Amino acid sequence: MTVPAISALPSLPSITSVGNAGGSAGPDAAESFGKLVSNGLNNLQETQANADNLATQAATGDLTDLHDYMIASTQASLTTELTVSVRNKAVDAFNEIMRMQI
Repeated sequence: MTVPAISALPSLPSITSVGNAGGSAGPDAAESFGKLVSNGLNNLQETQANADNLATQAATGDLTDLHDYMIASTQASLTTELTVSVRNKAVDAFNEIMRMQI
């Protein structure tokens, strides 16, 4: 029995491709960051939909390999945890910036 590799998370680009090397954020950096967030949320949605589809198949008896559902469910759970962690870090960073005195 062979188990396929888990590939729920796409490879992330390097930091230099998100922002420019000069240190100032421009329109390209914001656009790249926006695309990263959008792609991450789309990936989360696709992973959740796949797990939901396999759960439905398992409940109706149409799923022959139950381990496929367990793998998809775990991928969806980990992807959700990663998304929530990134969101929490972004909120913490925003709050820290708002506390800075000018």
